[in-house]
Amino acid sequence: MERILQYIEHNHTNFLEEIKTLLTIPSVSTKPENKPDVEHCASWLVQYLQQLGMNNVQIFPTEGHPIVYADWLNVPGKPTVLLYGHYDVQPAEPLELWTSPPFEGTVRDGNLFARGATDDKGQIFIHLSGIKAFMKNVGALPINIKMILEGEEEVGSTHLEPFIKNHKELLRADLVLISDTSMFAKGVPSICYGLRGLQYMQIDLVGPNKDLHSGSYGGSIQNPIQALAEIITKLHDKNGKVTIPGFYDDVRKLAKEERTSFKKLPWSDKKYAKELGVRSLHGEKGFTTLERLWARPTLECNGIWGGFIGDGAKTVLPSKASAKISMRLVPDQKPSKIAKLFEKYIKKISPKTVQVTVQNLHGGEPAITPIDCPGMQAAVVALEKGFGEKPLYQREGGSIPIVVKFKKLLGIDTILLGFGLPNENAHAPNEFISLDNFFNGIKTVVHFYNELPKYLNKKY
Repeated sequence: MERILQYIEHNHTNFLEEIKTLLTIPSVSTKPENKPDVEHCASWLVQYLQQLGMNNVQIFPTEGHPIVYADWLNVPGKPTVLLYGHYDVQPAEPLELWTSPPFEGTVRDGNLFARGATDDKGQIFIHLSGIKAFMKNVGALPINIKMILEGEEEVGSTHLEPFIKNHKELLRADLVLISDTSMFAKGVPSICYGLRGLQYMQIDLVGPNKDLHSGSYGGSIQNPIQALAEIITKLHDKNGKVTIPGFYDDVRKLAKEERTSFKKLPWSDKKYAKELGVRSLHGEKGFTTLERLWARPTLECNGIWGGFIGDGAKTVLPSKASAKISMRLVPDQKPSKIAKLFEKYIKKISPKTVQVTVQNLHGGEPAITPIDCPGMQAAVVALEKGFGEKPLYQREGGSIPIVVKFKKLLGIDTILLGFGLPNENAHAPNEFISLDNFFNGIKTVVHFYNELPKYLNKKY
């Protein structure tokens, strides 16, 4: 390992120039005019993977953007890791807010700025650089690797699930490895082991069969906006708890060890509130802010509309009012069950003066990886060796639907070995990745590949 680590230390400039080349490709998946760029990016990755010494490198076309596959399976009896990442990026607009060109990797203040620098090209390249370090120095890897790099993550991964379903044998592995998440803070190595799920709903209320003059009709019928506002206020009690009957029935309680681990993280409610520009924080009583963010379910009104919202005045009594409601879910809540409970409760508390329709827009299950599983144990050791500090455990409040799909379709857990930071402007202007995390990440992944057989020594 010493020779490999020295190679990494002596090749920072080369790694940086290579990732800059990848970052120049504007592989924006949501814009039709960038489709040739997305295809070019896939081809670039194929060529690079072949140069690394990966085998079976190929492009799988889809009805959208292509999926790149590669593998290296030359150590029978050693674990096999399925490495997942995405090479598509978000649009760079508004361009005028970028300090340097978004598709021109620029180093500034110890960071590398470009669209995709942290989400997810930079984090993919951490692994490619680790593979290169092994191949250049010993000509082999200590584990078997399969790799899928998709071009549609930023537009919902529409064609990834069918690909997995149709290629289960090709993708068979011992665990999935994803680097597309963030550590808790700079200088605080951490590993994420849990993600919240989601259930997204829409409420539509209809009162009169047309918009009415508020002077001629006001006071004689229920205003749908008023009715909707009253419904929304009934969704929480004074302690911040969701009032839907059965909502908390399946919530998995935090273990004592988890709560203790969260308390070790350098967190300040006061600083958090100041950063967000709010006077004080709010949420379900009886839990810390991190517990509410990561391990408790929530219900939020994401949008509400109805009536006249233009400039000036229009004294209208609207016919319709609507709201979009999202619920973040935690293990072991099921989106389908929560959707039914939500609809039942909304109809129960709705006044008879309006017609109410509830739509189930979409949902996704929460995910959690056991802290004591072999892959997690190897990741903890690798992070400590790569960053020089024992890592802490954390969860994420958001969702990564593919993690659940890998578990359901392939039956394997996912290790979220992320090297981003929360403030790196993913999806926003001036996206960047910390070069300290980038280079320490390369050291971490080579340690992970080397450590995994010690913890997961089962036949493939």
